[in-house]
Amino acid sequence: MAAESTENQGTWLTQEAFDRLTEELRHRKDTERKEIAQRVEAARQEGDLRENAGYHAAREEAALNEARILQLVDILDNAQIGQAAEDGTVSAGTVVTARLAGREQTFALGGQEINEDVPEGVKVFSPDAPLGKALMGHRAGQTVSYLAPNGKEISAEIIKVVPL
Repeated sequence: MAAESTENQGTWLTQEAFDRLTEELRHRKDTERKEIAQRVEAARQEGDLRENAGYHAAREEAALNEARILQLVDILDNAQIGQAAEDGTVSAGTVVTARLAGREQTFALGGQEINEDVPEGVKVFSPDAPLGKALMGHRAGQTVSYLAPNGKEISAEIIKVVPL
């Protein structure tokens, strides 16, 4: 299945990233939630909660864990899982080498949650970011231009496109 723009479709993920996030969600719900609740209760037993740093730290840890759980649920519920096009076309899940404003750069297109799936030193950009949108559907050898967030028109020459 070729990956396409993810606009209004959720975060594009590899199957590996989806599985990793699913496991993180399970661990946070089944293990961390219980461990943190035990730490909150143990700290509560120490007495005066107004001056109990351990209690406040455990409560903050619980809040951060719950926030991450909500984030994971949202990502996984709205994820687009797929493989990149293997026909040399820029799509979500491809690693692109391009010359931007005279400088050669290599980056992957997809959700930030695929960072662990990309080669070291390769940044991940959203397919829905201005650069991603401009490159989608194009091939090596083509040049596109896009309007950067700072209002400047930037030229991007696609040098190489490979699936992740």
